[in-house]
Amino acid sequence: MSLPRSSTSTKHDPPHNIVLKASYIAKTHTYLAYTAFGTALFLGVLLHYKKIVKNAVAGYPEEWFPSVSATIGDWYPERNVFQILIALTSGPRFCLVAFQYLLHRSHNSSLPTLVFICGLLRTISCGGWVYITSSDDHDIHDVFMIGYIVLNIPWMVGGIMSTPLEYASIRRKRVVLASAFFFTIIPLIYFFIQHRVHRIPGAYTHYSFFEWGLIFFDVLYDSFTEEELRQADLNITIGNSNVASTETRSSLNEKTAGAKNETYPEVQNKLETGVKPVQPTTVWQLFSDWRPTIALMSDACLSYIFWSIFTSLVPTIFYFSVWELGISGSELAFLASLSPIFLGIFKIRVWASTRAGIAMLHFLSFSGLVAFSLRSPTHRLFVVAPATAIAAIRQVVDWRLHPLYSSFMTALGFTLSSFLKHSNHSNNPVWPIVDSRSGGYNKTGLAVACVALLELYTRPISAQPPSERDRLRVIPETTLNTALPLGSLLFIFHNLLSEPGTLIAWTWTGYENGRPRGPLPGLHGSLTIIAQCLGILFSVALLKGNFGRVLAHPIWFVVGNSAAYVLYHYRNWSGYWGCLVFAFFSMSITPLVIVRASRTKAVARTYFTAMLVYCLLMLAAIWTVAYAFVPGGPYLRERTDLVTIAQMLCLSLAFDWPILRPPHLTTLPSLSSTVASFSRAVLACISVLAILSTLYHFPSKPTTPHRAGHRMLRAGIWTVHFGIDDEGRDSQRRMRDLLKGLELDIVGLLETDLQRPAYGNRDLTRVISEEGFYVDIGPGPNLHTWGAVLLSKFPIINSTHHLLPSPDGELAPAIEAVLDVFGTSVVVIVSHNGQEETPLDRQLQSQELGRIMASHYPNPTIYLGYVVTTPHAEKPSPYKYLVEDGLMHDIDQYDWDRWCEYILYRGLYRTSYARVSRSTITDTELQVGQFILPKHGHTVTNDSHDARYTRIFKETLSPEHWFPMEYYGSEGQGGVNGHFYHVFNTPLYYNIPADAVL
Repeated sequence: MSLPRSSTSTKHDPPHNIVLKASYIAKTHTYLAYTAFGTALFLGVLLHYKKIVKNAVAGYPEEWFPSVSATIGDWYPERNVFQILIALTSGPRFCLVAFQYLLHRSHNSSLPTLVFICGLLRTISCGGWVYITSSDDHDIHDVFMIGYIVLNIPWMVGGIMSTPLEYASIRRKRVVLASAFFFTIIPLIYFFIQHRVHRIPGAYTHYSFFEWGLIFFDVLYDSFTEEELRQADLNITIGNSNVASTETRSSLNEKTAGAKNETYPEVQNKLETGVKPVQPTTVWQLFSDWRPTIALMSDACLSYIFWSIFTSLVPTIFYFSVWELGISGSELAFLASLSPIFLGIFKIRVWASTRAGIAMLHFLSFSGLVAFSLRSPTHRLFVVAPATAIAAIRQVVDWRLHPLYSSFMTALGFTLSSFLKHSNHSNNPVWPIVDSRSGGYNKTGLAVACVALLELYTRPISAQPPSERDRLRVIPETTLNTALPLGSLLFIFHNLLSEPGTLIAWTWTGYENGRPRGPLPGLHGSLTIIAQCLGILFSVALLKGNFGRVLAHPIWFVVGNSAAYVLYHYRNWSGYWGCLVFAFFSMSITPLVIVRASRTKAVARTYFTAMLVYCLLMLAAIWTVAYAFVPGGPYLRERTDLVTIAQMLCLSLAFDWPILRPPHLTTLPSLSSTVASFSRAVLACISVLAILSTLYHFPSKPTTPHRAGHRMLRAGIWTVHFGIDDEGRDSQRRMRDLLKGLELDIVGLLETDLQRPAYGNRDLTRVISEEGFYVDIGPGPNLHTWGAVLLSKFPIINSTHHLLPSPDGELAPAIEAVLDVFGTSVVVIVSHNGQEETPLDRQLQSQELGRIMASHYPNPTIYLGYVVTTPHAEKPSPYKYLVEDGLMHDIDQYDWDRWCEYILYRGLYRTSYARVSRSTITDTELQVGQFILPKHGHTVTNDSHDARYTRIFKETLSPEHWFPMEYYGSEGQGGVNGHFYHVFNTPLYYNIPADAVL
């Protein structure tokens, strides 16, 4: 409606404003987006069908539908047409994000602002993976793609939460589409694994359908903004501002006569006020609005820091025990965990409960983060031990002051720690045993911790955790009934859940028919994290709805106890399902256990007892495998069953058994909406990021041997001393560099069972496997060996784990595997025999190994093992049991300077043999043998002594037989990273018989 003309107006009518409905722009976005992808798919299928359906595994006809990446990024002209159309889509996309923010923004919530920021970043990320394709730069493309999917979480979830309740139909549609989007990710990942890991032809076609489904749901979700804008009647006016103001007021007067628009009060208010200026929002006001959310984030970060310090003490201590092979005295530092006893001193307890006291305890505990900068393991222990003691006191104060709130922060911080270990190759990125050279992000972690502490110290009263006084209105709990469950829960967290791969290692048994019998640690560890997140969400839902009694019901304990039984007794996928239920159960009862512990009167006695139970269970678990080196070891030898029973008995006291706890003690407080919402958001992010991290770390190229065209392989044996170097740092990356530099195809690693707290619950194969190795991690921690690992560039057809006879000493593990080496089955055996102190063990173990190797005669066989014998030693020493009874050849019988590591072979031509110095990685060298496999269908033609021992110069052989020249050197000069050919100072080379059929 226009204003009437004045008497002084000119003969020309004033220009009318152009009014454009905002919903048209949203609709344009939908049409352009679908047109861009649809056109690219149409052109790709029309012009390059067989090219875009082909992948690294298979092509047409096994694969018959293209992926999104292949469609939009590989060929002209579809790539160019798509990019032009998607560029046209960007303008409406930014407008859509802005319009949605205009409708949803509120002075009472900062969530719409967060959604707006995520929407902008999401649009930019979309441009990143669209214009930088996987063909251009695979890593950058993946970073933008992962960022886009992650940003969809706050964009969709936040958009749903911000949608006004009056628009129930739009809200319901968004819930359905968002759910469809996220559930589509599950089969997407499944078929991606089938394609990338198992290399199944046709799997990528199924993956592609779900990938296109994500695109469809994503665009369709955004299209609902058009309906929202249309119902709000939001318009864009182009023209004179005064005319626009008048027209808007007139239009509003007509549309709102006799009724109020209560659906979007802020939009209506802004339009009704015409050109009234809006007061700008200052940065400080925005920060104040977000302060409660920032406070929650700070507390979650500080909880993660606590778990990082708390779990770092044990591996810092047992560095010394490993080198001593016995009690070293450093174990006394474990008593630092008992520091809550000092809360029995009234003045300490009062001071530790003040804001200044809490901040100071936090600050002092950060010394455990700074310890990484110390080169000496002894110095690090002297810092980490008191830091752990301080952190334990501070955490107990938190549990006491705000039991329910801090229980959820404890669970969130622990799950975040577990996720970061999973994402960082099983190493906590802020542990003192890692630094920038070994995968640490210590400085970043310290900076985040300091920022979180600053926020905590300056936090206003309004942003403090909600007051919890419920413990004053119930009868106090007894010390034992609450301390024993808390100590047991801490032990379960640390022993089983601190690294997602630990439970998988418990159930792992190897390969069968070319496929793993159960889950793989690096690949399926994210499922453990998701189970933990679901367990916390379960307790959130119950406590938000005042159903907390369910957590304390004896039936729930029966569920957890049954899961523990399955975890202990079953293997492969059956056992792992029990592991997932146990993880779910353990995380769900965290608030129950912590809240009840806070209701005792004896603060110091309760938490001291809890920590004592934690320490005793931890030592018992270590004793089950270290029995040969510790006092009283035989009583707990291989008795993980007793440890499991003890942990569950202690945990059972937290539940509502009628004879132990009256009904009026079952009440648990209700969880605030703020904490519940924050927990849901964090756990959703952790779950999605865990999956994306798994995909990011998965090898992007097919596993191939180094010298495929020559039927040649290099095999090595290395005792790696639990992945800790001389400086007490994680050695995964240094090991990878040496194995990669020497171009090994088959590797046996010994002393590798790190999935126990003494070694940090780590997986020594995580970094190396990314170089394209098939991995068999050997017997798990529940089988009480020191571990053996097989790495192979060749597919593992079958593998069997053996516990060799060990009546007196430590259990000896062995892996018996059949590999597909250039189409020929080759047997590889990796073993770690007993020590010199147990001669009967060594004899029985060697006899069993000889029997296993002889059973495969005359098939090609390689033995890589730790034997502890001199060459040619008479029986009952191990050497002749392995060589003569096993029908094997020593790689070089004239190498007299050997004691523990040996390579034996049969049915192949040995062409080279090298001994490479250990540098400072471990206490044992790396031995490497190079072999050629006879032509398929043929065997070794001349296996005589003279044929095998004609030594030659390397120049006699073609260059592909040569070991890398870079490793020539000595301790003073040459070599690579301290590694060089030693003993002979060069690899030994052997002539290939003239009549060999290759």
